[in-house]
Amino acid sequence: MTNAATQATSAIGLDVGTSRIVAAYREDKGIQCDTQLNAFVTIPFSKLTQSVLKKERIPHLVQDNEITVYGDESERFANLFHKETRRPMLRGVLNPDETGSLMLVREIVRLVTGREQGDGQKICFSVPAAPLGADAEVHAHETALKEMLSRLGYDPRGISEGLAVVYGEMENSNYTGIGISCGGGLCNVCLAYLSVPVFTFSIPKAGDYIDWSAAKLRGESATRIRTIKEESFHFNGQFTNKIHQALNTYYEDMIQALVAALKDTFASVQNMPKLNRPIPLVLSGGTAMAPGFRDRFEKTLRDTDLPVAISEIRLGASALNSTARGALVAALSEL
Repeated sequence: MTNAATQATSAIGLDVGTSRIVAAYREDKGIQCDTQLNAFVTIPFSKLTQSVLKKERIPHLVQDNEITVYGDESERFANLFHKETRRPMLRGVLNPDETGSLMLVREIVRLVTGREQGDGQKICFSVPAAPLGADAEVHAHETALKEMLSRLGYDPRGISEGLAVVYGEMENSNYTGIGISCGGGLCNVCLAYLSVPVFTFSIPKAGDYIDWSAAKLRGESATRIRTIKEESFHFNGQFTNKIHQALNTYYEDMIQALVAALKDTFASVQNMPKLNRPIPLVLSGGTAMAPGFRDRFEKTLRDTDLPVAISEIRLGASALNSTARGALVAALSEL
């Protein structure tokens, strides 16, 4: 893998998501992003298999009597062997049921940055807003990531995922607006005014919720449902395919829950800044990439009374990379 991050870079933005890990860094005058699935699958160990994986440069680890294939290649192996991919993270934080979760995140970070060790660079990494009652889990997750990145030789700090979306997509509005990241484990939301967060929150209904719910309903694996969702699902109102029908049902449930949480959070905020003009709302993340998602979200939001006027609802210019790009903006601002 060719990766400009292997050169001396001044700073790195890192989106540590449940579904994907993305690194953003400056290359010439633009921003380059590299991404890998935050997933793995285990296969039985044999010396022949290990040598073939080495020859094919497929990222893997050997532990006990198993080979762990991680990153993008894990999905191919999972589909090949009719297995579910496993996740180092669950609902936005390190998965407590996977004992090697932090080690696998470390290896995937090495993949997307293209380097074994940092060299004192600033690295700003995304941290989810805590779902209700999960503050301790998020704090422990952030602490573990910060320690891991420090041991890799970086100078790390965390940034709220929703705020990173604002930084990555809202330079033209002086970082004022609502940033939403619809990821795998969580949907993260932030309202910022002139780059200062007014509120952040997350809900646990996101891409994994859609995949697992549709898989259970249709008797399929979540990995296969996810593949179908990403390759062929779109909002068109006419669903002859039963898997598409199920995906539509749970997407609709997620959108309703997200808009309701946004309304409730606005209602609970005290000392709301006086906004003298309508503000933009930007959607990002893989779960927001389904064709027609933005229109369906806008229709639901426009039917809801919010105390602020929304000037536009748009998909991020780099929707899959918005969080990493915003984390890079934050890291560069500290140089």
